[in-house]
Amino acid sequence: MGIINISSLGHILNHKKKLQEKRPFFLRILAEKVWIGLHNQPNLDCLVHPFNQRPEDEMFLNNLSRGYFVGKDPNAPPFYREEGNKKFQKKDYVGATVLYSKGISHSRPHTVDISLCYANRSAALFYLDQYEMCLKDITRAQMHGYPERLQPKVMLRKTECLVTLGRLQEAGQTIRDLESNFAAKPTLAAAQFQILQRNLCRLKRKVQEKGNLTETYTTTVTKTFEDMDLREENEQISSASSSVSLCIDPLKGRYLIATKDILPGELLVKEDAFVSVLNPGEMPPGLHHGLENKWDTRITNGDLYCHRCLKHTLATVPCDGCSYAKYCSNECMQQAWDLYHQIECSLGGLLLTLGIFCHIALRSTLLARFEDASKVIRKLYSEISNKDMCSPESENLVQILNYDLGEEGERHGKTVKIPVPGCDINGKYENNYNAVFNLLAHTENHSPEYKFLCALSVSALCRQLEAADSKKPETAAPPALYSELNIWGVAMLKHMLQLQCNAQAITTIQETALSGSKENNVCNSRQIRLATGIFPVVSLLNHSCSPNTSVSFSSTVATIRASQQIGKGQEILHCYGPHYSRMGVADRQQKLRSQYFFDCGCPACQKEKHRAVARPRWEAFCCNQCGALLQGGDILSCGSMSCTESVSRDHLTSQLQDLQQQVGIAQELLRSGKLEQAVQLLLECRHDAESFLSAEHSMVGEIEDSLAQTYAALGDWQKSATHLQKSLRVVEVRHGPSSVEVGHELFKLAQLFFNGFAIPEALNTVERAEKVLMVHYGPCNDEIQELQKMKSCLLNSPPIPLGPSL
Repeated sequence: MGIINISSLGHILNHKKKLQEKRPFFLRILAEKVWIGLHNQPNLDCLVHPFNQRPEDEMFLNNLSRGYFVGKDPNAPPFYREEGNKKFQKKDYVGATVLYSKGISHSRPHTVDISLCYANRSAALFYLDQYEMCLKDITRAQMHGYPERLQPKVMLRKTECLVTLGRLQEAGQTIRDLESNFAAKPTLAAAQFQILQRNLCRLKRKVQEKGNLTETYTTTVTKTFEDMDLREENEQISSASSSVSLCIDPLKGRYLIATKDILPGELLVKEDAFVSVLNPGEMPPGLHHGLENKWDTRITNGDLYCHRCLKHTLATVPCDGCSYAKYCSNECMQQAWDLYHQIECSLGGLLLTLGIFCHIALRSTLLARFEDASKVIRKLYSEISNKDMCSPESENLVQILNYDLGEEGERHGKTVKIPVPGCDINGKYENNYNAVFNLLAHTENHSPEYKFLCALSVSALCRQLEAADSKKPETAAPPALYSELNIWGVAMLKHMLQLQCNAQAITTIQETALSGSKENNVCNSRQIRLATGIFPVVSLLNHSCSPNTSVSFSSTVATIRASQQIGKGQEILHCYGPHYSRMGVADRQQKLRSQYFFDCGCPACQKEKHRAVARPRWEAFCCNQCGALLQGGDILSCGSMSCTESVSRDHLTSQLQDLQQQVGIAQELLRSGKLEQAVQLLLECRHDAESFLSAEHSMVGEIEDSLAQTYAALGDWQKSATHLQKSLRVVEVRHGPSSVEVGHELFKLAQLFFNGFAIPEALNTVERAEKVLMVHYGPCNDEIQELQKMKSCLLNSPPIPLGPSL
């Protein structure tokens, strides 16, 4: 199971009424197929192959996807290049890089447009000190036919990069090649030639000076902190530690327990996603007026991360066939093409419309072909004819439990053991399609409307795949997918139903610079959902609102660590999202029941349900007269015996909403660089909050954190640290002193002390942050490595300001 909200199935839900008015007969027939096939009959084939759709119905569905611009457009590159040049002139090199990348993605290969965009991007990367990426872009520009008259510009840039990187022989050879070209083809004007000659002389001196330096400078060797691998990999479960074991129960299903005492921070699971799809973040379909609306200049995840490995990159390499798919390298692009993108490429608009779950369902079936297509097809035929395969919790589960208890079955006169769902014939559970196929679909729990949308989405996708296949030349060998389209459609439908309970949000920390920072080094960091994936081993973990593990991600790899001591025989528990420190028991129960179809009985829920629990301090109001906490229902009374103050909850709630609005205005001032105004408004908000909120109220913590950000942007590290310490106390009360949230706050505080040259405080905070974050992330985390650099600097020399990431 995973921690992700139900993905949108595109814009079909929003257009459902229109579709009903347009072709009610079609909808009624398809809805009946969904209901009959999924709720009463074992045969799922009818759901995904409703080829009695009329042309106008199919046309309506296709029209929904036309608002997404995912093809190549020759008019787009000049627009993005011009917009990128504007950013470049303002020295916004990151913004310029992204816009040049957008121009590249819309350009056709081997055109002047793509070569110019690559060359311009290389200039932006040069000013960002990304010399290796700059060199690659120069090579790409030349490979795509960069105009000869402009070659001297990129050759000089190439030489600068090579000199800076210490590759002096290559730099010298590039200078000689450039001089030879000028001698052979003197095409430059006299003034340009003189400038070029001066630059060449300067670079020659630079090469000579660097060559004469034997070791006049010390090379800083940065220690690479390798994350500890699984000490002993589990023989029963791939990607898992030998400290855990797979069990099965009639009520809980499959789950993991500890085979020994486990210490906080111990690595339990390290699993690469079987499949992952980057969250698009693209402009939704709609009416576009003018170029700026048609070609979006906003930065999205798709502009910054590889669509295959999810690696962060500013220098994306686009697919040759579409403008949407972008990669960190030619190698990633080729691997994606071979595995799935050759089929997905022409479906970009439709996949964006139908939503990420539909995209994952398609990609899962495409990846399955490379394991053992014949075996998968046999499984899917069995799926169609045997509804028990959809529901391992039925009779199959009884057989599995008999196996788990040591009993055996008979087959062809021989005694055999019945494997746990997802395990191979030898009883091993691996990260493969067999495990994915056996994740629970909860067919009987999904609403008719949801099943309708899933079936409609897969149906539209199958029709598009069939249409794409019919357009292929007869000489082209069709992939296995096309020859068994009905069967693969069934697979896609099952995967879509699985995803509501088994999709895992892949998250990352994203930093954005704050406007107005004096040194332009103050960042605001937040956790974002980068992609959605399927992790078969992680899906074995059951939920707890107070889990004993912590999950983190590096690219497509999920890492599960013990967040506290786990005794031998205890269950390994994961949080699906509703955590006791972020949500009340009623809200948690409702969310888990609606999305995951179970009532949580974890200790945190039992504790809150079986006794009256006062509102937590991070939600509590305080008395305006004496400061004591207020208690009660609709009318709140002061908890102090000597005070008779009382007030209605509605009045305080309204007051809190007004305060939240003012804080929002202050934060917008902060983002736009109006720092003095932000400070003034935040101080007023702080004064108002003290009159009716507890000192540990989450809004008080938010105000203090915003003040810390503002003072950091002003360069007043001492005031910033003072406010952040107050915010930290609120976080500790709410999440606990060993929580990952506290670790991030300590990291921010350590940077503030470091910048403010408060060496004892900085060292103490670095050690506290390192201790907490190591439990949750291990030594490979970026924050931990920066903490260790700070510690080394503090211990060995006066600190050099790094800038806080607030």
